[in-house]
Amino acid sequence: MRLVLAMLKHETNTFSPIVTDIARFEQWGLHFGPSIVPTFENTAMPLAAYIRLARERGAEIATPVAAEAMPGGLVTREAYERLARPILEAVEAGCDGVLLDLHGAMVCEHTHDGEGTLLQRIRAIRPDLPIAVTCDLHANLSVEMVANCTAIIGYKTYPHVDMYAVAERVGRVVLDAIEGKCRPVMAWGRLPLMSQTLRQGTADQPMRDIQALAAASEAKAPILCATAFGGFPMADIPIAGNSAVVVADGDRAAARTVAQALLDAAWNARGEFTHRHAPLAATVARAKEVNAAPVVLLDHADNVGSGGTSDVMKVIAEVVRQGLENVAVAAVWDPAAVAAMREAGLGAKVTLDLGGRTPMPSVGLAGQPLRVTGTVASLADGKWRVEGPMYTGVEVNTGPTAVLDTGKVKIVIVSLHHEPWDTGIFTANGIDPARQRFLLLKSRIHYRAGFAPLARATFALDGEGVTTSDNARLTFSRVARPVYPLDPGPFPAVAAQDV
Repeated sequence: MRLVLAMLKHETNTFSPIVTDIARFEQWGLHFGPSIVPTFENTAMPLAAYIRLARERGAEIATPVAAEAMPGGLVTREAYERLARPILEAVEAGCDGVLLDLHGAMVCEHTHDGEGTLLQRIRAIRPDLPIAVTCDLHANLSVEMVANCTAIIGYKTYPHVDMYAVAERVGRVVLDAIEGKCRPVMAWGRLPLMSQTLRQGTADQPMRDIQALAAASEAKAPILCATAFGGFPMADIPIAGNSAVVVADGDRAAARTVAQALLDAAWNARGEFTHRHAPLAATVARAKEVNAAPVVLLDHADNVGSGGTSDVMKVIAEVVRQGLENVAVAAVWDPAAVAAMREAGLGAKVTLDLGGRTPMPSVGLAGQPLRVTGTVASLADGKWRVEGPMYTGVEVNTGPTAVLDTGKVKIVIVSLHHEPWDTGIFTANGIDPARQRFLLLKSRIHYRAGFAPLARATFALDGEGVTTSDNARLTFSRVARPVYPLDPGPFPAVAAQDV
């Protein structure tokens, strides 16, 4: 047996000004060929599960590419074609199956459905090729994605701590199908619902019960895989929205029944998928009164993990204005500030115009830096390995990194974008997060992977940026309408359908 194992992942925010070119994939860690197995085999990533499954079957392994970029704006045509080509060439060279780690929300300059386009191209080469696909919980599912693979599955956790487990499940299904042990069939559907990622945490309702329903369905024959996708609402594309897909062993009626149950559960809870806003100053004031530590403050409108620029200073400025003390911030993206601090040297006192370097025309924001004075408390190369439950074992690279200590606030400043989901963003830079009064994180839900055990209270701060949860700040022109909550209805009924 010869298997092609590959990863091609990007979550695209069509409102983001960040260009996702080949350099952005290289920043996160772009690998080709033989280096992929030693890089990923001891991690908790889907590729690690695929590698183990292939070895269990005694298969020959081809690893053409492993590519992921931090979320941002449109993927360039050049980057997409360069990364897709090795996968297609590996299929052309001959194989018995393909195990893919995709995201499900990749939008490119030339296609709004990067995953569907890739799968169509693979199937054009080998129409009957068995293909397993692992997707992110935030996938915007398309008929092209479902129709051009053998079995598809998505994460059931947000933060995503089950990546290995779900890849192992779908990989095993497809390998069993190759050996004639099962006959995967699928049913799917997409709702006229754009739920906000801030309301998709799987420890919270409504996603907690919806994902429990999916997991319970998988535990009963003939269901092999059951997924409820939250979708990624920061993409102005026709396929954006909540969806579900179910894989069954030869029983299409069972697949349709479970898929419909997942769709109905999400639609019935649609009112719970929208964030309720509160004035920024009032929320910071409430956080200041909490008599416990650490208190987590979420600058969720500037979350680089959803395509934010990570240099909007509004929330940080409000925290400074209200005089909060013993605050640690992760992370502000400002390569020029890091360069200035490195030139000044460790222990030097500096005054900087920090952040505010990226105009965001899609939300009408100009760059607005914040003048800060402090001491250069740390200088580092930005490389460290994740030890927490999400992306376990993966090496992070924030580029040259520095910490500015203003006396009340310690700010981690990075040269490469990174969402703070792991405590390593602090500990690698000389800060003990457990000893801080406040942890100000440019994150939405992923922070829970590393910081939930520390947090004594958490506040969502409604700031500004291209990951805003305020739909009134965004202009949607390509999303399929009507869609909740952008429209009052009436909304079409959705019935799960066979693939």
